[in-house]
Amino acid sequence: MNIVVLDGYTLNSGDLHWNELQTLGNCTIYDRTLPDEIVDHAKNAEILLTNKTVLAQNILEQLPQLKYIGVLATGYNVVDVVTAKKLGIIVTNVPAYSTMSVAQLVFALLFELTHHIGHHSDEVKKGRWSTCNDFSFWDFPLVELSGKKFGIIGYGNIGKAVARIAVALGMDVHVSTRSQQNQSDDHISFVHSETVFKTCDVVSLHCALTDETKFLINARTLSLMKQSAFLINTGRGPLVDEQALAKALNSGMIAGAGLDVLSTEPPLIHNPLLTAKNCIITPHIAWATLAARTRLMNTVVENVRCFINNKPINIVS
Repeated sequence: MNIVVLDGYTLNSGDLHWNELQTLGNCTIYDRTLPDEIVDHAKNAEILLTNKTVLAQNILEQLPQLKYIGVLATGYNVVDVVTAKKLGIIVTNVPAYSTMSVAQLVFALLFELTHHIGHHSDEVKKGRWSTCNDFSFWDFPLVELSGKKFGIIGYGNIGKAVARIAVALGMDVHVSTRSQQNQSDDHISFVHSETVFKTCDVVSLHCALTDETKFLINARTLSLMKQSAFLINTGRGPLVDEQALAKALNSGMIAGAGLDVLSTEPPLIHNPLLTAKNCIITPHIAWATLAARTRLMNTVVENVRCFINNKPINIVS
């Protein structure tokens, strides 16, 4: 089997290895593939692996040898799965490999918003503590999370992991999900999304990106939130209307935002959130711990192995 990896660098920048994949066939690995290079790089592929390189209809129709596409991620919107199905190409993804890593970053962002850890560390290193008249100083209100309401939009694997951590911190968790409305659990209440926006001190997004959820965070929903509330988005960038969020942050409508995803990645230099007040942005790293990427690599290899053995798993199309 001819195996081609179109954009392997993000998964493996050198701290992992492709050895197991290479035992499964004639393997060619590209760190990156530009749009006008896709057909040339993939022309002999029977098995094609992609992370963020888009495989649209016009591309797939130029790859007659292609039998299988493995997406090196959970989301598979980079592949035209309708066309793939018509052409008899199996498409697989890698579910649930990054659950705990993403949940961890949710709280890393939240802790930075509540304690401004980076700022205070920088001030100490500048010598400010050494010359302080008092034994302690702080430049922002410091927020204790225990007893506050943590709102979760979407309750898949990551949403559930986030809920468990919030409960452990002593928070009252309110969840909005289409599948479990009007239920309750220890420390967890299932409520309508508007209740989350109106009552919660933290709102964290963990729902899928659909036509229905695009711009879920907009001028109206932001206006429902408490002035002291924080927004966390480690899900998908287009869940947020970025202009509306920037305006809400700059006007003090909400207290802050922690974002690991944006609508365009890498972001355009004029994205209003890059200069918005009280907005922390990380470069889509929630999924990227070594542990998570190791699980991702192992599942990618297993997906390919199972396909070769005519027992495909994790099929999305």
